[in-house]
Amino acid sequence: MTLSGELIAFMCLAIVAVIGGVLLLNLSKVVHMVIALVFTFISIAGIYILLSAEFLAVVQILIYSGAVTIIMLFGIMLTRHNDTSEAKTGKWRKLLLLAAVLGFAFAVYIGIYNLELPAAENTLHENNTEQIGIALYSKFIIPFELTSVVLLVALVGAIVLARKDDLKEEGKE
Repeated sequence: MTLSGELIAFMCLAIVAVIGGVLLLNLSKVVHMVIALVFTFISIAGIYILLSAEFLAVVQILIYSGAVTIIMLFGIMLTRHNDTSEAKTGKWRKLLLLAAVLGFAFAVYIGIYNLELPAAENTLHENNTEQIGIALYSKFIIPFELTSVVLLVALVGAIVLARKDDLKEEGKE
């Protein structure tokens, strides 16, 4: 098996994504967790670029690495949260977790080792943004609009709940 530049880039990006996810779960400060999440998001955007899905890579960076991360940071900084630390986990639990992760990685490796996928059309890399737009606004217009309605309802619900909490704190309710 020869190592191409694309394979090396994929392996580096995949390792950064996995390390970011592991750090996200293991760090204790919330702001550090968000930074680890940003590394994961950006490395996934790099994988999208390797797949010739530049539109998805840009959306990944703008929406997830930018907007979602900023919203999370604002949410963390604007809310009053008690920083109660949990008890440290034991070494046996960490070893069991490591064994479970390694077992899962081995199962995934066995599952895809001899996987043969049928050849795709050559039009995959041509006008992928146009293909996404046509599919989104023709075939998937109803789910697209329903998603926007669900997001709007969630936003209004969050505002109502936040307003209700403010009224309780002021003693008006």
